[in-house]
Amino acid sequence: MAVLDKNNYHDEQNKNNVLKLREVLTTLPEFCKTFFRGIEAYTSTRTRLAYAYDIRLFFEFLHEKNAVCSKMEIEQYPLSLLDQITRLDIEEYMEYLSLYQKDGHEITNDERGRARKLSSLRSFYRYFFQNELIETNPAALVPLPKRHEKEIIRLEPNEVAILLDQVEAGTKLTNKELEYHKKTKLRDVALLTLLLGTGIRVSECVGIDIPDINFDEGALKIRRKGGYETVLYFGEEVETALLDYLEERENIIPAEGHENALFLSLQNRRMAVRSVENLVKKYASRVTSLKKITPHKLRSTYGTNLYKETGDIYLVADVLGHKDVNTTRKHYAAIEQDSRRRAAKAIQLREPRDD
Repeated sequence: MAVLDKNNYHDEQNKNNVLKLREVLTTLPEFCKTFFRGIEAYTSTRTRLAYAYDIRLFFEFLHEKNAVCSKMEIEQYPLSLLDQITRLDIEEYMEYLSLYQKDGHEITNDERGRARKLSSLRSFYRYFFQNELIETNPAALVPLPKRHEKEIIRLEPNEVAILLDQVEAGTKLTNKELEYHKKTKLRDVALLTLLLGTGIRVSECVGIDIPDINFDEGALKIRRKGGYETVLYFGEEVETALLDYLEERENIIPAEGHENALFLSLQNRRMAVRSVENLVKKYASRVTSLKKITPHKLRSTYGTNLYKETGDIYLVADVLGHKDVNTTRKHYAAIEQDSRRRAAKAIQLREPRDD
């Protein structure tokens, strides 16, 4: 039996997801296990866990609102129940998702949240329908909620410079925050510079191990969403920030199991995604009060700058790790429109007349 390396962040995350999925499956009908075994070969553990939570919510809705389903426990639902569910049932479920109570909390879902949950249900139904285990597929009849695209929030070039200056100087931090800043300045500068200079996701960032960095090549190996590995390249500013931090990092004794982690918390453990999100929020709030800046907004900032510099949407898609270039194009459509406007004025057919 293979033993997972405790230092491998991604393997640890996968292991935790598998354990959580097994726990959720104990609260679902027995036939659900067939679905999760069937999709294992082409989905990540994170995706399967998200499906499990979404499907459990659907069954909880049926148990609460459906007269037939309320008469038995969720774990006892037979596969034949799926053929008894109608399009109307699923439409009512979609309406329910807009606002419901759970464990004493009020929960809402916008178009994006409802669309994701319907997509999970569609995949669930499609699997059993295509394998001829059920006769109907009502989930396929319900249209996805229309999503209203939000304006892409990003930092302007001057705001990027101000943000990095603030991370370095800490002039606008509180006295308590300054105490921590003395210990984390080089780490924070390296982390923010890396996010802004490569456009990687925060989950990819916290998963980086020191051996993943090749300074001779200016290269960085990361594990993308979906589990595949790729190599990105970084410039001089990122290199300088990382080397400064690593010089300090050599004097830190990591907690057991976190020896290879690049970015360490004050507890000398690998930084968590939430910690990085809070760190970005802390510094960004001192730079701009008009924009809600998150690590994903830093990613959008990088993508925008790269597209403006190169005009190559395929390169931007590749570097950002978008599998579909249309995802990238959707995000940067406004920039393309500006380019088209400039193109309209770039060609002069005749010299202007002197009237």
